[in-house]
Amino acid sequence: MYKKLISMLLLAFPMLISAQELTIDEQIEEKFKPFADAVSAVVFYPISIAGIDVPIVVILLLSGAFFFTLYFKFSNITLLGVAIRATNGKYDEVDHNSQDDISEEDVAGSDGDEVVKIKGVVGEVTHFQALTAALSATVGLGNIAGVAVAIAIGGPGATVWMILAGFLGMSTKLVEATLGVKYREVGPDGKIYGGPMYYLKKGLKEKNLAGLGKVLAGLYAVFVVGGSFGGGNMFQANQAAAQFKQLFDIQSGFIFGLVLAVLVGVVIIGGIKRIGRVTEKIVPFMAIMFVGASLIILAMNFSIIPEAMGQIWDGAFKQTSVVGGLIGVMIVGFQRAAFSNEAGVGSASIAHAAVKTKFPASEGIVASIGPFVDTVIICSMTALVIVVTNLKSNLFTYGNLDSKSNVLLNATNEPINGVDLTSVAFDSAIPNFSILLTVAVILFAFSSMLSWSYYGIQGWTYLFGKGKISDITYKALFLAFVVIGASSTLGSVIEFSDAMIFAMVFPNIIGLLLLAPKVKVELARYLKAIDHKRKE
Repeated sequence: MYKKLISMLLLAFPMLISAQELTIDEQIEEKFKPFADAVSAVVFYPISIAGIDVPIVVILLLSGAFFFTLYFKFSNITLLGVAIRATNGKYDEVDHNSQDDISEEDVAGSDGDEVVKIKGVVGEVTHFQALTAALSATVGLGNIAGVAVAIAIGGPGATVWMILAGFLGMSTKLVEATLGVKYREVGPDGKIYGGPMYYLKKGLKEKNLAGLGKVLAGLYAVFVVGGSFGGGNMFQANQAAAQFKQLFDIQSGFIFGLVLAVLVGVVIIGGIKRIGRVTEKIVPFMAIMFVGASLIILAMNFSIIPEAMGQIWDGAFKQTSVVGGLIGVMIVGFQRAAFSNEAGVGSASIAHAAVKTKFPASEGIVASIGPFVDTVIICSMTALVIVVTNLKSNLFTYGNLDSKSNVLLNATNEPINGVDLTSVAFDSAIPNFSILLTVAVILFAFSSMLSWSYYGIQGWTYLFGKGKISDITYKALFLAFVVIGASSTLGSVIEFSDAMIFAMVFPNIIGLLLLAPKVKVELARYLKAIDHKRKE
């Protein structure tokens, strides 16, 4: 017996020594990597187009956006003025005081629970608050890092295709947000529950596809919870901590993570109302700060802009640049959790579902502004700054990747990431801009976590029920992941979580295509109400 015990200890000893040599991060990475790789391989399964491997999820996003743009007769352009006026509150009287009554179905609980019978308008936030809450999840590291990588790999012409993707995405957002409001539920306490989980389940049931609806809704809820912990939390905290540590030359991000978790906790405990109040202040400030700095740089280099615009236009229509642009914006940007607007992912419809309105399409129209602000304005502004500063200072060579690691290289062939590239580009024109960029990264990360916490808890309550215990459990886990993300380098965990976000596309796009006729009816109803008000 003793001999067997000694033999087992001797065999286990090398394994124990090996385990001690690995940090906790490394142990988790080692165990989780095969699982993360398997999930990513499914979600980002490639299809060869003209000899280029394109993930099927990217094809779904673009195809869906193109279809909705045609189906709704280019509403992304024709209704842009209506969207701006609705966001500013010009049509609030129509939204709130219409003679159309909310049907009992709009406030019916999914499990037959007793609900509040609300007379008049339903909702928790204004159009502007809902829009900024959704924008806070998309205006962030994708604008700073993702665009830089896309332009560096795809060339200046990638900018044109990025703008086109933004315009197409406006149509998808219109469909998502309209359905989010149409099929939302109101709990006994007046809280709103909405998003793909609800319009997949309830909307497809109306089309005699109840079984499919339940399956897709359940899958979406699982994916949005996983995505909220990873890409919407750990990735954001990790990148913010990295910028903070680099600026102040410190090693550990644990204390930073704790402080960030406290700040996030103070806001998310108050729910969507408090999130809306915070994001309506942070998002405009972030946008003004970043776009303002961009305009300063462009003004300083005004004479170079025509040449830069020429590079962008010429590059977009050369065959290599077309492929490079699509890969840069869609594959590199989307796959690295840096997609510009999340159109097709469905997450934004969760925030938009909480709006105060009687007309679902009113919020759909407002939501369409999201991709316009995020991609057409902010991302293209970043791209133009990078192209201009590269013309002036020769910071990097387009498409200059390490042949072995596929890592982006700068002008001296040293590895550089997207945030660093943007920092160098801005620093070359504005001394010490890296300090301002660090503030921007932290604010972007903070605001993204606020919105993703709301997205995640909606999926969580759909799976585990609506109540205080469920609510507190999710928020405690979310805040714990803030600290973990800030103090760890769990690459595979974050990779898996990003895959979860893109997995949301599959059930969501199916639902959007099947329910598009419902949106067309709601859109006509809202536009008729506006027209009636104008004639009074």
